[in-house]
Amino acid sequence: AIAASLSLLGCQATSTGDNGQTKNAAVGAYSGKPGAQLWSESCNRCHNYRSPTSYSDAQWQVGLHHMRIRANLTAEEGEKILAFLKSSN
Repeated sequence: AIAASLSLLGCQATSTGDNGQTKNAAVGAYSGKPGAQLWSESCNRCHNYRSPTSYSDAQWQVGLHHMRIRANLTAEEGEKILAFLKSSN
C-alpha cells in the first residue's frame, strides 16, 4: 500500500530482491540496469528529459546528487546515470 501511494506521488520505495540487488518497488527497477536505461526510466517520471549536453560534467554531478535523493536512487544507480551523462557530454 505504501509503495502504491508513493508511486502515485512519483516517489519510489526500495527493497532488496531475492538476489540481493536493490529494487525500486514502485517501478520494479534493479540496480543491474545500465546508466542510459536508468536515466530514461527514472528522470522522465517527473520532468522532461534534459539532453546530456545541456550541462557540464560538474553541473550534472551537482544536479544528480540532488535528484538521486529525490528519486530515491541508490548510489550505484546514481553513479551509472552520471557516467552515462558524462560520456554523452
